[in-house]
Amino acid sequence: MKICAVVPSYNHVSAIGGTIARLRDAGLWVFVVDDGSAPDAARLLRSLESPGVVVSRLEVNQGKGGAVVEGFRLAREGGFTHAVQVDADGQHDLDAIPSLLAAARENPDALIAGRPVFDRSMPLGRRIGRWITHVWVWIETLSTRIGDSMCGFRVYPLAAVDLVLRTARVGRRMDFDTEIIVRLAWLGTPIVEVPVRVTYPPVNSSNFRMWADNVRISWMHTRLVCGMLLRLPSLLRPA
Repeated sequence: MKICAVVPSYNHVSAIGGTIARLRDAGLWVFVVDDGSAPDAARLLRSLESPGVVVSRLEVNQGKGGAVVEGFRLAREGGFTHAVQVDADGQHDLDAIPSLLAAARENPDALIAGRPVFDRSMPLGRRIGRWITHVWVWIETLSTRIGDSMCGFRVYPLAAVDLVLRTARVGRRMDFDTEIIVRLAWLGTPIVEVPVRVTYPPVNSSNFRMWADNVRISWMHTRLVCGMLLRLPSLLRPA
């Protein structure tokens, strides 16, 4: 097993330096994907490149999922078997990294998914929206084993992810985190959840676009429900 980290970034620069330092302290090679950031942010991200830190730029913004997929491609080319996905905006509690890595080493075929424990900084609208998505995911998988499908703090088995990406068209923006975990579950990939603290920093600038991303997520759930119906016999088959 060879684990690296993938950090997608679109104009998030205030916390990313500390994030990279923590990942390097954990012994992880880091792939930062600049998802078409503005010139000033792009220059700062490029300046972070160093031994063990690779910064790659997408000239045209692809969305969070597109940046993560590019990071996975770089990781596979580098010979890595697993990738820790970490957001660049400082929401994820990096103290959880040892727990995520330990779970990955104990379950090398599994997706290790952070199950967020939120504090009071989480906006009420986000809390309601997440609950609605969780219910849809339980319907799409005919199971409640995915406690949270939206947290991007995960350790991915890259072979399983590669199979999903080669056989299905997965959303490349804010729909990515949810769709990829559902499709991995459909393939029979074990999912192990690890509690992680998640905060909403006061100066955080979200890239979530209320109308466009909600429409995109609604369309994703429509696709996944249709996919669930097509897979109904196999999903109902006893394990």
